[in-house]
Amino acid sequence: MALVAARTVEPGHEQAFQEWARGVLTAASSAPGNLGGGLFHPAEDGAPWIFVHRFRDHEALQNWTDSPQRAAHLTPYEGHRHTEVARHELAGLEGWFTGPGRAAVVPPRWKTAVASALGIFPVSLLGSVFLAPHLTAVPAVVRTALFAALFSVLMTYVAMPAVTRTLRRWLSPGAPSPRNSSRRRRLA
Repeated sequence: MALVAARTVEPGHEQAFQEWARGVLTAASSAPGNLGGGLFHPAEDGAPWIFVHRFRDHEALQNWTDSPQRAAHLTPYEGHRHTEVARHELAGLEGWFTGPGRAAVVPPRWKTAVASALGIFPVSLLGSVFLAPHLTAVPAVVRTALFAALFSVLMTYVAMPAVTRTLRRWLSPGAPSPRNSSRRRRLA
């Protein structure tokens, strides 16, 4: 589960905003179920900064959202001249189709299904050809758990990034190319 928020920052207050954002990310990192996050520079002057918080599930995200630690960071004070202009929660496969530094524009479900199938096919084929023959003596539940873990990792880190990069113009016509966002960088 991910929370993607866009914030505009008044010119001249970027440094104060970045320090504030680092504090929020640090506080969030100690929240139960936090899987990390980041802050992405705007792709162009005047565009919003993108905040991403990733959590294990919706409950962990909600606990962070409702926490006093988060509320303390959102209390306005001098030097934090920023406004949230968009917020979207991503769950499941739609997170594969939203890149950092872009608004959460998810393609139609039929395109998501086609792209997912194109990612699943080679991963399944390779698993069936190279892994399955070596696991015939392993109980079905264990074998299925191994396949699920391996496929999940391969889909998230290999197959879907390649598919979405290859099909980006078809998936999101009119969306800016990631190459046009050279100023975007992740803050630790």
